[in-house]
Amino acid sequence: MIYRNDKITVRSIAEADQQLLADWLSNPEVLQYYEGRDRPHDLEMVREHFYLEDDETRCIVEYEGQAIGYIQFYPLEEDSRLEYGYTDADGIIYGTDQFIGDPGYWNRGIGKKLVSSMRDYLIHQRKAAKVVMDPQAWNARALACYEQCGFVKKKLLKEHELHEGQLRDCWLIECTAESAQL
Repeated sequence: MIYRNDKITVRSIAEADQQLLADWLSNPEVLQYYEGRDRPHDLEMVREHFYLEDDETRCIVEYEGQAIGYIQFYPLEEDSRLEYGYTDADGIIYGTDQFIGDPGYWNRGIGKKLVSSMRDYLIHQRKAAKVVMDPQAWNARALACYEQCGFVKKKLLKEHELHEGQLRDCWLIECTAESAQL
């Protein structure tokens, strides 16, 4: 287990989670926001994308004991720091990506609890100076959630991510350790 906070548990991904991820990532409702509806995942794709040996920590999100989503976090590498304009930034910077894979748990405030608890975990336990994300600019619901969690828009990343056959603009958003203390 990575952490437990209120009704949310974030635990390391396990081999037994492969089918769960494949189910979530073959649902067009979920794919509309994460990966794209043109990229449904079967078990082989899940293994290729989520069971790699690298610096990302991949996790399953549970709410009241029920697996409902996915979150990953990772220290920003030098190339990402350069791309995002953090070349002079001191301290550890973590990036995160997440989705709630069960639409029955959407619009219930769970995303806000998840993002806030991960932000706090990274700042207080992993000693991050900043936590960043790069959501697609059209995803107003996600951006509103992140802004409610203390993230602020820092830089528009033009044509940053391929989604459903188009390069989409994304926002670089961040929350600093100082602003999270407020």
